[in-house]
Amino acid sequence: MFGLLLVLCVLLPPSPGAQIPNQGQPKHPPIATNGERFPWDQMRLPQTISPLHYDLTIHPNLTTQDFTGVVRISLDVHEDTSAVILHAKQMEISNVLLLAPEGARPLKVLEYPGFHQLALISDSVLTKGRKYEVQLEFAANLSDSFHGFYKSSYRTSSGEVRTLASTQFEATFARGAFPCFDEPAFKANFTVQIIREPRHIAVSNMPKVKTVVLPGDLLEDHFDTTVKMSTYLVAYIVSDFLSVSRTTQHGVKISIYAVPEKINQTAFALDAAVKLLDFYDDYFDIPYPLPKQDLAAIPDFQSGAMENWGLTTYRETGLLFDPDKSSASDKLSITKVIAHELAHQWFGNLVTMEWWNDLWLNEGFAKFMEFISLDITYPELHVDDFFLNKCFEAMEVDSLSSSHPVSTPVENPTQIQEMFDDVSYDKGACILNMLRDFLTPEAFEIGIIRYLKRYSYQNTVNSHLWESLTDVSDDLDDLDEGRMKHFEFCSRRKLQSGTSKWYSDDELDVRAIMDTWTLQEGFPLVTVEVKGREVRLSQERFLRTDDHSLTEGFLWQIPLTYMTSASNTIHRFLLKTKSDVLYLPEEVEWVKFNVNMSGYYMVHYAGDGWNSIIKLLQHNHKALSGNDRASLIQNVFQLVSVGKVSLDTALELSLYLSNETEIMAVTRGFGELVPLYKLMEKRDMTVLEKQMKGYIVELFRDLIDQQQWSDSGSVSERVLRSYLLLFACFMNYEPCVRKAIQLFSQWKESDGTVSLPVDVSMAVFVIGARTPEGWDFLFEKYRNSLQMSLKSRYKSAMAISPLQDKLQWMMEQSLHGEVMKTQDLPDVVVSVAKNPRGYKLAWDFLRASWVTLVKKFDLGSNALSYMVTGVTNQYSTREMLQEIRSFFDSLTEETGSQMRCIQQTYETIEDNIRWTDTNLPLLQSWLNKRSRRATHEDL
Repeated sequence: MFGLLLVLCVLLPPSPGAQIPNQGQPKHPPIATNGERFPWDQMRLPQTISPLHYDLTIHPNLTTQDFTGVVRISLDVHEDTSAVILHAKQMEISNVLLLAPEGARPLKVLEYPGFHQLALISDSVLTKGRKYEVQLEFAANLSDSFHGFYKSSYRTSSGEVRTLASTQFEATFARGAFPCFDEPAFKANFTVQIIREPRHIAVSNMPKVKTVVLPGDLLEDHFDTTVKMSTYLVAYIVSDFLSVSRTTQHGVKISIYAVPEKINQTAFALDAAVKLLDFYDDYFDIPYPLPKQDLAAIPDFQSGAMENWGLTTYRETGLLFDPDKSSASDKLSITKVIAHELAHQWFGNLVTMEWWNDLWLNEGFAKFMEFISLDITYPELHVDDFFLNKCFEAMEVDSLSSSHPVSTPVENPTQIQEMFDDVSYDKGACILNMLRDFLTPEAFEIGIIRYLKRYSYQNTVNSHLWESLTDVSDDLDDLDEGRMKHFEFCSRRKLQSGTSKWYSDDELDVRAIMDTWTLQEGFPLVTVEVKGREVRLSQERFLRTDDHSLTEGFLWQIPLTYMTSASNTIHRFLLKTKSDVLYLPEEVEWVKFNVNMSGYYMVHYAGDGWNSIIKLLQHNHKALSGNDRASLIQNVFQLVSVGKVSLDTALELSLYLSNETEIMAVTRGFGELVPLYKLMEKRDMTVLEKQMKGYIVELFRDLIDQQQWSDSGSVSERVLRSYLLLFACFMNYEPCVRKAIQLFSQWKESDGTVSLPVDVSMAVFVIGARTPEGWDFLFEKYRNSLQMSLKSRYKSAMAISPLQDKLQWMMEQSLHGEVMKTQDLPDVVVSVAKNPRGYKLAWDFLRASWVTLVKKFDLGSNALSYMVTGVTNQYSTREMLQEIRSFFDSLTEETGSQMRCIQQTYETIEDNIRWTDTNLPLLQSWLNKRSRRATHEDL
């Protein structure tokens, strides 16, 4: 509700005695299901054979909810061998043949489910350098999770339930749909045929080239052969979707697919996809290589979206937009997710990480490119106002000892799944932003174009990127006038005074710098102490723990930026050592490091530094940018948690927020202050909780009072309005509650036909959901609505109702999946956990439903991790920590005991306990003093 942190989790390294599947090598020789020894004992496939081409035919039966198929794989043999090792998971394999020049012959099949592997055994040697083909027939049930080839359904407005089948193969789920070499480095071409009933359509990565009529009133669609790509990017959908299409300036056909009754909500996504694909075509200087790009809205979809080459898939809320009912934040999020998936067509699809340890090369870049692309294509969205939050979210998880390096070893499917977290996405994007600022936007773009061109259709590791970004000055010198104008356009909002290069070309070693950011976990805290003209600098790891030994041995090369009271110029300094000194040309009143927070580090102003900053903010806060102010708020409150700054200092700084109007600084103020009273809610400290809430409302009262109950203003102003009015109503701020009751009554009396301002509707629904009658009315609207963003707001409002029986019912219904979609269960559970009347319900539900949740969402999925951390991260008592430990300690490895998110949970609660033990008396004292001071001023 309050911009909740999505803390995804990663798997703990296995203990020396751990059993498969949580190790890359079994403790004992692997035994196949028939009792024979399996000829391969590694989780990773051997390099003796690689696939060249797959010819794949799939026949899903949407009535019986299963599928059959046949795959023929062309093989390149690199070493003599008698065994072909590949992946298959939970499927029946039959009629396995080796197709060689001398004829077809059957192969013996051994299966080892622990590694999801098949061994196809030949009675004669497959010779190095020769080409062979294997053919396998297979059958399986459509998955009832959200991975592999899985079933989905939706209900029409007349109540009819319709079924479809769709794929989600990233990271290791293609093996559940067809036998394959399911690792990203085993790239191949794919030719797909899909058998279907005439009432359905089929789409896949490539355009359809023909349809063949088969006996039994069936049709077989033949799709063109793909470019060379990884298995996780293969996609196909069998459904009754309709589509709308347009062609880009570069001749690519863009189509949006959705269920028939929602096809009228696709116009915005179609415009955005056309505009963004054209932008990337120009920006990367590499033509999009496929003739089409489909975007499909899937009714049941756990991830936000998926970048399958030529057929990107999305949640319906991530693609469908109604200009009359969708909010400004809906427009922003839909545009960002489309920008993200289309960036992947180059970063991830064209050039793919060699192994999942470097997932950030895909996801960090795509997250980063969301902001680069929208800054230029949709300047009215002011996407820069929202980037900083990605860095704050990454730092939240990266400040725990259970964090992991951006590039970190992973082996098994659960570990791989858990790489899809804030570190890979958000930290990846933030360190790329820092590197771009360091190299200059022009040099950075030249480097990534070089990287993409050099490694097209190949796989890469970290070092390939750093090599491509080093020594780009020659390329810049050779640019033609047109390309230079492009750079000037692309960089127009980034160029500032003082942004000249801060290194000499012969000294630049991008790899040496960036290895310190990608190969070690965490991030630096830079301590700054000004003595006259001398600025003393030191660095250490920022870590929320009382075990200081865990901070030792870390060193970063930090591209520092700073400005002072004497000049608006951005000064630069590369800090390579544990400590250093720089000299100012004159003494100054204040210095601000990490300008606009372009760097992924925190700053502590020692000595009188924080007092100087506080004085500046109280008297002239606009001397600093909104991002600078947001970073100061975040830094000072986070420094309280590690004992570097007193809580009094942080709270004194927060006083300036009564004059703040910019979205990033306002929302950061909420982001640091709201969790303080949330801790008290779970300790039954009603008096102090009420005082803290009162302080926050008082701080933002003027800004709340200024808000119009309308949809006017820029996107940032509209998003901020939604945020402020929702908070005010939730806090029972009387003017807000009164207006919301009035609007809800009018809306309810009209049976929902009166049009509410979209940006304030959430605040109205939250007030309406407080009564059983209002809640039931919202639920009826939810059940019958076809408008996805409106449906999402109904659901969110219902989940923060004080009606406990309704909250329990919502969680149970979401798990059941008929009235409320199971894909929404994680959001429902976490919203209930943040609800002061629901947090115990959420914890009890999580425990009671754990086995079902693991089966539905898979170990390692961000959905499961989000629920674990979201339900537990506001507890702060030893008793609750013991209860949580007792439950997670009772799990087996197969039910999740090794997940790192459990360790993150323990660390977070320990940190909460330390914080409350140390700071609650200080908070009480400060609020009392503040109250007395305010009373005296009134007199």
